[in-house]
Amino acid sequence: MAKTQLNVRVDEATAEAARARASERGISVNRYIEELVRQDEGESGRAFVHAAADFMKKYEAVFSEEFGGPGGAEPGEGTAR
Repeated sequence: MAKTQLNVRVDEATAEAARARASERGISVNRYIEELVRQDEGESGRAFVHAAADFMKKYEAVFSEEFGGPGGAEPGEGTAR
């Protein structure tokens, strides 16, 4: 994968914390930052999937009534049009 240079300004305490954490893990600061970004992307994706699942649980009956499906009416049944 091609690499792109990214310059970031942070305060000294943040820079030291990043250096220390990377060193503790035996990786470069660049690698550490890459892993943090990938982890953040994964968390966002998981949060979306959980929210979508909760939404579907909450409104399953409404969708089933409107569009048919397990335990629901045939599409259009029971709806005023």
